[in-house]
Amino acid sequence: MLIYKILLPSEWAAFEADGRFDGSPFDHSSGFIHCSSREHVGETARLVFGQEPKLVLLAIETEPLGATLRWEEAPDRGVLFPHIYGELPRSAVTAVYEAAGAADVDRVLPPAVT
Repeated sequence: MLIYKILLPSEWAAFEADGRFDGSPFDHSSGFIHCSSREHVGETARLVFGQEPKLVLLAIETEPLGATLRWEEAPDRGVLFPHIYGELPRSAVTAVYEAAGAADVDRVLPPAVT
C-alpha cells in the first residue's frame, strides 16, 4: 500500500542529501510525520500548502515502515491519516512527483487503486 508525504522542495533536497527524513518543523511539533492516503493528499495539499508555488510528493511503501506507521483520526477532518512515528528511510520512497502548487497534486499523481 502507498501513502504520500508532501514536502517543500528544500525539504526534499535535505532528505536526498541525508538519505533519511525525520520530519518538518510541523511534524516535530506533532510528534510524528504527517502523511496522507491517495484519497486525501490533494485536499491536504490545498488546506496546508495552498500558497506554495512548488511541492514535492513522495509515494511511500507502507510495509517497510512496520510498527512506526499508525492510522489515526485527524480531529479536524474526521478521517484516518497515516502517521509515521520515527524517521522515514529513503528506501521506503518508491516514487517522487513534482507539482506546480497544491492545485496540481491530483493531476500529477497516479489515480488511487481501488
